[in-house]
Amino acid sequence: MKSLILIIVGSALIHNVVLNQFLGICSFLGMSKQMKASASLGGAVIFVITIASGVASLLYDYVLAPLGLDYMKTIVFILVIAALVQIVEMFLKKRSPAIYKTLGIYLPLITTNCAVLGVALTNVQNGFNFLESVLSGFGTAVGYTLAIILLASIRSRINEEDLPAPLRGAPIVLISAALMSIAFMGFAELAF
Repeated sequence: MKSLILIIVGSALIHNVVLNQFLGICSFLGMSKQMKASASLGGAVIFVITIASGVASLLYDYVLAPLGLDYMKTIVFILVIAALVQIVEMFLKKRSPAIYKTLGIYLPLITTNCAVLGVALTNVQNGFNFLESVLSGFGTAVGYTLAIILLASIRSRINEEDLPAPLRGAPIVLISAALMSIAFMGFAELAF
């Protein structure tokens, strides 16, 4: 049980996909302008990464590895991720058009978000079983969501400040993300 908790905490905080591994930066920077959009994207990412991690683990363990098709894992994982994103996109378009419109281009970009593929590949490299893969995916997605919501709240405060012209826009956002990354390095001490 302790090892499963460590997988979740490690994935979310210690090895944060955005702030430690620098995967998924495009949507992280692009969607962190508004809190609602950030939270919505975070929810979609939690669903996609968690399910994709489980499905990728099953496909790898019961189809690719036994048949000696390990070299196909990247292509198969991309197809799984694309299918899941399409399901999320259809669901949001039908059930919540406002969120669908808010997410815009970033929803289909989850398919090409290297964080999603990176988690599936890392789970295979770490030799995680199905449960460990799902928990790692969930922890990673929660860490992504935490990071994007934190950046959105920082950006809302930054927008209220009178900054020097050279720092406005992307420079201050990148500085803020860098400082968040440094702060998350402190979580490495949690590894017991």
